[in-house]
Amino acid sequence: MDESARHLGLLTETIAAVNSSLDLEEVLGLIARRVAVALEADACFVYLYDERSGELVLRATHGSHVEELTRTPRMRPGEGITGTAASERAPVMIAAQAHLDPRFKPFPNLPEDDYESILAVPIVARDGKLEGALNVRTIQPREFGESEIGLLLSIAAQVAQSIEHAQLYAQAQLRVHELESLARISEAVSESLYLEESLEAIVKTTIAAVGATGAALVLEDEKIAWPEGRAGAYAVRLPLRWKRRQIGELVCDRDTPFTDEENALLASIASHAAVALEHGRAVMRGVLAQEIHHRVKNNLQTVASLLRLQSRAPDLDPRKALEDSVNRVLAIAAVHEVLMERREEEVELADLVDRLRAMLVQGLASGKSVESALEPVLLAGDRATALALVFSELFQNALEHGGSSVRVELGRREGDVVLSIFDDGTGIAGDPETGTGLSIVSALVRDELGGTLALASNGAGLRAVVTFPA
Repeated sequence: MDESARHLGLLTETIAAVNSSLDLEEVLGLIARRVAVALEADACFVYLYDERSGELVLRATHGSHVEELTRTPRMRPGEGITGTAASERAPVMIAAQAHLDPRFKPFPNLPEDDYESILAVPIVARDGKLEGALNVRTIQPREFGESEIGLLLSIAAQVAQSIEHAQLYAQAQLRVHELESLARISEAVSESLYLEESLEAIVKTTIAAVGATGAALVLEDEKIAWPEGRAGAYAVRLPLRWKRRQIGELVCDRDTPFTDEENALLASIASHAAVALEHGRAVMRGVLAQEIHHRVKNNLQTVASLLRLQSRAPDLDPRKALEDSVNRVLAIAAVHEVLMERREEEVELADLVDRLRAMLVQGLASGKSVESALEPVLLAGDRATALALVFSELFQNALEHGGSSVRVELGRREGDVVLSIFDDGTGIAGDPETGTGLSIVSALVRDELGGTLALASNGAGLRAVVTFPA
């Protein structure tokens, strides 16, 4: 009676302790600890059955430990002494030299050879579903009695329900985590009008959602839109599909394999990423169209103003006026070309000036030497248009009225951009800014660039220097 009462008390205490938590890892640790105490054993090992792999996987130990940096011990039902108990749904007890039993399965990172006896029992749910198995070990030989075997079976039967509840709780927590991750992605997609921000949020949320080492979104042209983190031993690539068309891939890396649940979550994230990508592209197309219309309107107004100014010039030569107007329109077109190639709001002036130089030399210079020293300088698109017109006027003037050589320089000096054009002609006499072209240059430099134009002629050529804030 005393032993039965003690076993009943141990059973009650063990089940109460196990049921005190819904966290699966905590439950398994409590099981190993309380079972070892209840049976006065030196060690306890708890295995859970993984339905996907069909294996019993060691999840908790007490009185021993698994060596780090090695594979987690696992076995199929029927393998080893504990696997035999699981497959036969019956206890297996060996009083001494358990490691010499033909059913014994050794693990290099689990020091089971230190123990003499073993008592293994299955963990079976009420519906007969296998949930796992556990065993207790002693260093000294020990014959477990019928009452002790019955106690361990009773504990295992109750533990099965606790494990099932903890697994359901873990699954519920996983679903909450998945929904929170998807909600954060949806929020980022809906709130941000900028594609880069949406893609960054998706990648970072992906890494946090599955504990990845790195992730990236790869677009149709294999361009990586947003990489984060590092590569891992395992990688998944999920297509981004929009209206039955693949528009990219979500790549996710980790040092451990991905579960089916995590793959399903990544598939949902990939769907959100496809929506974000198309949403961002649609916004960008709208913004780009609006910007193009705005620039075209402004440039047409500029062309109209230049033509109007040209028409008021005295002693107008129609052919010359038409050629000058064509060159001005081409200068504006060159700015558009550079902007579209860069797909940015700024123009690389060295590239722009070099294109204009080549275009004008081809049309005007016959055997003239043209040198250039151009430093990289970035300028906003609207100001670049003004500078293109200024350069075209000054360079065309140097080609038409200068000597045999022209030199162009572009650089920065103390926060200013400096454009200089030299020729070795005879220079100009009188007020140099009375011509139509130079009047246009002076107005553009003053009003659009906020700078100054300096012309110097000493009878041995003309030096034109445009200086404006960068």
